[in-house]
Amino acid sequence: MKEKTDNSITQGSLYLIPVTLGETSIERVIPPFNREVILQIKHFIVENIRSARRFLKKVDRDIDIDALTFYELNKHTDRNRLDTFLHPIKEGFHIGIISEAGCPAVADPGSDIVAIAQSRGYRVVPLVGPSSILLSLMASGFNGQSFAFQGYLPVDASERVKKIKQLENCIYHDQQTQIFIETPYRNQKLVEDIIRNCKPGTKLCIAMNITCENEYIKTKTISQWQKQLPDMAKQLCIFLLYK
Repeated sequence: MKEKTDNSITQGSLYLIPVTLGETSIERVIPPFNREVILQIKHFIVENIRSARRFLKKVDRDIDIDALTFYELNKHTDRNRLDTFLHPIKEGFHIGIISEAGCPAVADPGSDIVAIAQSRGYRVVPLVGPSSILLSLMASGFNGQSFAFQGYLPVDASERVKKIKQLENCIYHDQQTQIFIETPYRNQKLVEDIIRNCKPGTKLCIAMNITCENEYIKTKTISQWQKQLPDMAKQLCIFLLYK
């Protein structure tokens, strides 16, 4: 059945649906309006079907999961099939994009779908929700007027060190905050590389488990971090460098 047009939903739109960061309660970070939108959507493009189903059940425990259609979009997805994921829009149905954490299309394969939707002239609607990039920047005390999100730094050790030095040069030369992430099992190694290769006075903000009960956000100089580091193993972290 096609969606009906009302005051809050326009027919045949692509909705970007933020999810919680970690095991945060829905009520704490997701506006009630998002729930209204979600309950009118029957087609979802998701990074992982199991976690998407779990999120939707958190939104509304009575949602009929079996009545929904899921299209999985991750590193294993054939990029030649992406255009077919948007076919429901042409038929008058809404589609929602759900990523694994935070906001879709930011450090997330959902951006490929958004690009296709924009090229087709479809309406794209970003919904309000938590972004670790903006929340960590807000809490860091760093320059919020000029900043760059670098995503993941190189895995290769020598390339990673080279990149860290490039980022440090940017904060001093351009006065630009540098933001980046790492997979949980490499957090400690990344920070150790930063401490070994950055100036003692350079500032590093470590933000872990943002919006969660065990949230941790601290800004210190490199020399201060040398004295003691938090346990970052298996934690969801985002890092910021500034002068």
